[in-house]
Order: sequence, then structure tokens, then C-alpha cells
Amino acid sequence: MSFEAIVIGGNFAGLSAAMQLARARRRVLLIDAGAPRNRFSQASHGFLGQDGQAPEAIMREGKRQLSLYPNIIIRDGEVVQARTDSGKFAIDIKGGGQERAARIVLATGIRDTLPEIPGLRDRWGRSVLHCPYCHGYEVSGGKLGVLASHPHSAHAAMLIPDWGETTYFTQALFEPDEEQLTRLTARGVRIERSPVVELLGDSPRLEAVRLADGRVVRLDAVFIAPKTAMASPIAEQLGCVFDDGPFGPVIRTCDNKETSVKGVFAAGDAASAMHNATLASASGVLAGVHCHQSLAMQSAG
Repeated sequence: MSFEAIVIGGNFAGLSAAMQLARARRRVLLIDAGAPRNRFSQASHGFLGQDGQAPEAIMREGKRQLSLYPNIIIRDGEVVQARTDSGKFAIDIKGGGQERAARIVLATGIRDTLPEIPGLRDRWGRSVLHCPYCHGYEVSGGKLGVLASHPHSAHAAMLIPDWGETTYFTQALFEPDEEQLTRLTARGVRIERSPVVELLGDSPRLEAVRLADGRVVRLDAVFIAPKTAMASPIAEQLGCVFDDGPFGPVIRTCDNKETSVKGVFAAGDAASAMHNATLASASGVLAGVHCHQSLAMQSAG
């Protein structure tokens, strides 16, 4: 067996998991498909020591630091198939090649499914945002909107006034109940029931939105929590159990980040309903540490 652990995914979670395993002197393969969820953002914020850095720059530096460890191999490529093989795991890489290992760490991430509203997709990660803790400070003081996309959207709208004047667009889908309406009013949130049908301005900047009734409402940024799906079929191929998260499926893990499949660990957005750079990195650390401990305990009998 060439490797003791294979980490699939080279974003914050995968790099953090690989670092723990490399420092534990295990033979590690990190495979990165090169399409991280945060590739649309100019900067990562709220990540201690990395605030304001481009996600690509953070990952590039992470790979450079990992490459200094002689027991890790970093490879660009997409894992297209994974399966158990005589109690171990085997993976197939797009374009050819197969590798085996005793453990797998999944940091495969998720894919966002955005509403089909003209002008929204090309502003994603710039003036159409998903997380106020990641991007709220940079648009603070402006006119902000929350596009309802799920039953918890009204709760999100209650938070946004701390960053700016807020309008909650129900999209004629998620009308706040009486308690939510009371709280939104107390927070100074304006309720708009005519759906947003177009985003206006010099993309990626946002200047206003057009409503279904023809009115134009000035806005500087919009927050939306899109529906999500697994970015890779690998967890399903391995037989991992999923939970229903608020935005889409989430790989079920125990406190030690092990999935329902013994020997397979998962970290990052694919294994958490809360999506944040720091949380992804922290979950990767946990997955890497517990992956190493499972290897150590196995050798101890």
C-alpha cells in the first residue's frame, strides 16, 4: 500500500487535515480537483491570521507549507470513483490512475444552486453574498437585502441590520409568521413582498434590484443562502449516510469526524450545516487528528 491516508479535496478543510497527518509522519496523498466553493470570492474574512487574503493565496501557501513534509504527495486531479477493497479503500483518478489507502478523509465540498434571477449568478461572491460574518463588514453602512430562499431566511434578515439598512424580500415564497414579523419590525427591517426579478448595475457591483411590479429598489449588496448539493459523488459511492441539512444534504459524522463508514472521515462544508472558513479549517484539523489516532490504535491491536 502506497499511502496510509488519502485526503480528497485541497481547500481549507482538506489542507488542514493533511497537515495533521503529515506532522504525524504518516504517508499521505492529497488530491485536489481545483474547484473550491470559495473561488468566486476575492477575499476570505474572519479567518484569524488570514483576514483579507484571497482564498487562492491561502490555499497556495498551505500547499507550499505541506510540500515541505517529505511524507506527503500533493496531486492535482479529480477523484471519480471510490470503493472498499479488501478492507481498505481504492480510488480512481480522472484520466487514469488508481491509489489505495487504509483511511480516507473527504473534504470534497459542496456546490451552490442559485436562483435563476438575471444578474444574480455573475455577482455571486462579490455583491451577492451568503454569509454576513464572512462578508458583512465589507458592505456595512450600505443598503442591504435578504432574498428569501428557505424557511430560515427571516431569521437571517434579523441579523443583517447590524451591518446596514435592511430589506427582506419574501420572494412570495417565505412570508414571515407573526412572531418573525414582530422581531423584524423591532430590528427595523423593511418587508418587500413583490419578488426580485433582476439585479441591476455594473457587474459585479450591485446598484439596485427590479421587482416584479416594475419598481426599482436601490441596494448595495444582497444576502442569500442557496440550496446546496454535494460537489462530488465519492461519499455516496462509499456508502456514507447523509443527514438533511437546512440547505441540502450533509455527510453524517460523529464527534471525531468519522462518517458512518469505518475508516472514512469527513470535514468542511460537505459535513457541516454551518459554512465558514475557520470552521472548515477546524473541522479538517479534527478529521486529520482522529484519522491518525485510528491508524495508531489499529497498529496497537
